[in-house]
Amino acid sequence: MDEGQMAGITMEQNFGMAQICREAPMEQDVESPLTIRQPKLPKQVREDLPKQLVDKERAKRKIQRYVRKDGKCNVHHGNVRETYRYLTDIFTTLVDLKWRFNLFIFVLVYTVTWLFFGFMWWLIAYIRGDLEHIGDNQWTPCVNNLNGFVSAFLFSIETETTIGYGYRVITDQCPEGILLLLVQSVLGSIVNAFMVGCMFVKISQPKKRAETLVFSTNAVMSMRDGRLCLMFRVGDLRNSHIVEASIRAKLIKSKQTKEGEFIPLNQTDINVGYDTGDDRLFLVSPLIICHEINQHSPFWEISKAHMAKEELEIVVILEGMVEATGMTCQARSSYVASEIKWGYRFTPVLTLEDGFYEVDYNSFHEVYETNTPTCSARELAEMAARARLPLTWSVASKLNQQAPPDGEKERPEKGGREGEDQTERNGDIANVESESKVGRLRGEDLLGFFRAGLKDADTLL
Repeated sequence: MDEGQMAGITMEQNFGMAQICREAPMEQDVESPLTIRQPKLPKQVREDLPKQLVDKERAKRKIQRYVRKDGKCNVHHGNVRETYRYLTDIFTTLVDLKWRFNLFIFVLVYTVTWLFFGFMWWLIAYIRGDLEHIGDNQWTPCVNNLNGFVSAFLFSIETETTIGYGYRVITDQCPEGILLLLVQSVLGSIVNAFMVGCMFVKISQPKKRAETLVFSTNAVMSMRDGRLCLMFRVGDLRNSHIVEASIRAKLIKSKQTKEGEFIPLNQTDINVGYDTGDDRLFLVSPLIICHEINQHSPFWEISKAHMAKEELEIVVILEGMVEATGMTCQARSSYVASEIKWGYRFTPVLTLEDGFYEVDYNSFHEVYETNTPTCSARELAEMAARARLPLTWSVASKLNQQAPPDGEKERPEKGGREGEDQTERNGDIANVESESKVGRLRGEDLLGFFRAGLKDADTLL
């Protein structure tokens, strides 16, 4: 077999392999996993499959935040017709601009003032005829050595910045020049104060200080001291502390009033210790902020299953004064429903070393799972109340059975009055005898009360 035939066979083999490689992914693309598995699925599952796909698409839908995780508010103001209000507070408007626009305006203002007064100096020289007597020693110009617009522009810069090279000097034979010199000096001072003040305020803004104030990635929901609580963690990465630090929390959720009014993004306060002073922080090490869920909490009737379906957002705000500058700093973050982990706690980050405490920020965002009821705080309180009532009446009934009958008391009248007197008398006997025989309760009963979660054991005792 010659070399030509071998080359032809090799080309045919390569073409065949390439054809197989091209056809394989095409067949793989044509085959759909859904069409293969669908006949194997039960009928009910195949009917529920579109609903599951819809739920997955809904889960993949991007959550629209009111406040982003970095603290920036996701709100844009549109159709603002009264734009003149921005000019009435021009200083704040300039400070709020981005750095590139602020620097551009800074350079533009100085350049325009220099050019304007340079043109005024050139105009005075042109009107007086100084430009026609250049080099004439018998002529006294308004400004010595001013022979054109460029020299007038340089003299304007020297006058406003008070450089004074000494080559160009105003003479006493030009009253209009003296007046212009006074005006430029005063206006130049105002421009310097305004622009330098604007740049100083923008540089010293404490926004960057908030970058070192961190919030936990997730909030957690678990039991603390027998109560269901919502918790999140805050920390300060700098050694210079935040003075007078305080924490606030808001629930952002749309609601509809009883009259049918729809309120989008309604704000509700979340108590994080305002009544007890726990909202005022000594932020030296990371702290866990706790919100106790009680009947006044907006999460009173929300269970774990309900939380997964809720469209809500918790905005947390940390405020305080920067120790170095004394300016007020504010750091913000938010948690949506998917970022609230039910049945978890934060991992401890503070450890005691040799002579100091060390904070491990690697574990700042870590959580671990713990036993937590999946019902709402209201249902948990109702179950505790139902578990408490039978035990209370059983103790009273046992004490009533041990009490000797009192035959001296008059029998109650028949009818409705009889039931009321009997109830009052039984209640009095139960109260008196429960107080008199309180020391006879055994340790096993107290242990049973404790295990049942009865926090009113002290009241019974």
